[in-house]
Amino acid sequence: MSETTIINDAANAGTEFLVYTGNFCGYCTAAKRLLERKNLSFTELNFDAGQAERSDIVAATGHRTVPVILDLRQEQPMFIGGFDQLQAYLS
Repeated sequence: MSETTIINDAANAGTEFLVYTGNFCGYCTAAKRLLERKNLSFTELNFDAGQAERSDIVAATGHRTVPVILDLRQEQPMFIGGFDQLQAYLS
C-alpha cells in the first residue's frame, strides 16, 4: 500500500519532483527554494494539512523526517531523501 501511495502521488503530480513536507519546517522551505532556484517544478504535499499520510511514506521510504523528496523525471519515482541529500543530488 505505501509504495502504491507514492506511485499514485507521483502520477498525479505532473511535475519533476514530489516534496512531502510538514508545517514549521525550515528544511522543507530550503528544499523548495533550492528547487525553485534550479527552475525545477515540484508538487508539495503537506502531512500536517492532511494532503498525505506520513505513515505510508515512512513505510515506503524509511525516511522519518521531513522533507521527503522524490525525483519524478524517470519512469519510476526515485527517492532522494531530505534537504541535505537533495542539495548533493543537484550539485
